[in-house]
Amino acid sequence: MANRIRFELAVPAEVRKDGDHFVSFCPPLDVYSQGPSEEAALDNLVEALQLFVESCLARGTLDRVIKDCGFEPDANPQPMEDRHMIHVPLSLVAREQARAG
Repeated sequence: MANRIRFELAVPAEVRKDGDHFVSFCPPLDVYSQGPSEEAALDNLVEALQLFVESCLARGTLDRVIKDCGFEPDANPQPMEDRHMIHVPLSLVAREQARAG
């Protein structure tokens, strides 16, 4: 059985109506999406953020991208207000090469 880890990002999100569609975005990571309804736009944003993180991991650039967005480890993490946050579930599976070494 493959080793797996699952984790979730909680990121701020905003949605604005633009004509007949809704535009959703995560300002800190500069990721955008859209949809025909507010709910669809947020669902599409979750998918876009999943792809964003997966793409960064595949290229080995996630740490640089996060730092370039102005983030660093928080020595005193505080509970986050959930009002304007979306949850982005991620699942990672260990590559065979990594487990064999």
